[in-house]
Amino acid sequence: MPIADETDERVGDRIKRLRTEKGITLEALADATGFSAKELAAYENGTSQPQLGALMKLSRALDTMFGRLISGEGDRDFEIIRKETGIPTERTATNGQKKIYSYFSLGSKIKDRHMEPLIVHLEESRDGKLSVHDGEEFIYVIEGPVKVTINHETHILEPGDSAYYKSAVPHLISAAKDRAVILAVLYE
Repeated sequence: MPIADETDERVGDRIKRLRTEKGITLEALADATGFSAKELAAYENGTSQPQLGALMKLSRALDTMFGRLISGEGDRDFEIIRKETGIPTERTATNGQKKIYSYFSLGSKIKDRHMEPLIVHLEESRDGKLSVHDGEEFIYVIEGPVKVTINHETHILEPGDSAYYKSAVPHLISAAKDRAVILAVLYE
C-alpha cells in the first residue's frame, strides 16, 4: 500500500514554489513550455495533474531536476524500498476526467539524482496524445499487456518485454486492455 511522502507536498505545490522562488510569472512559464497559463494554473492548484512528459518540460523551464517535481528533493545516497512497506510517493495523472495512469517513485530520497525509477499503473487509453520531450526512457512490463506507440509504430508488449527509446521520439504508453503495470526509468 503506497504511503505519502514525508513532506506531503503535491506536484502542483512544487511547481508553484519553484516558479515563485525563481520570480517567473505563469505567463513567462507558459511561453517557455508551450502550455497555456490556464493549464499551468490548473497544475499548480491541483485541478489538473501533468503527465510525465509535461513534468520534464516544466523541470527544464524551471531549471530543476525532473525528479524534484515528481517526488521532492532527496537527501540520501541510497534508498531501499521493500514491497511490504509501500512506495514513498504516489501521483495520478488525468486526461480530462479519465485517469490514465498513476506512478510511484522508487528513488525519491536520493539526492542529486539524474534518473527517475517509477512503478507505473496504466489504464487503457484510446485517445491519448503522443508525448515528446528530452531525455531517455526504459520500460519493463510487469503486468500486461501494454500498448506502446513509438514514432507512430504501435507494439503490444507482454510481461517480461521491454522498450528503450529517446524521449524526443513521439511516444505513448497505455494498457492495451483494462490495466497494466510497468517499471519505467526516465533519464534526464
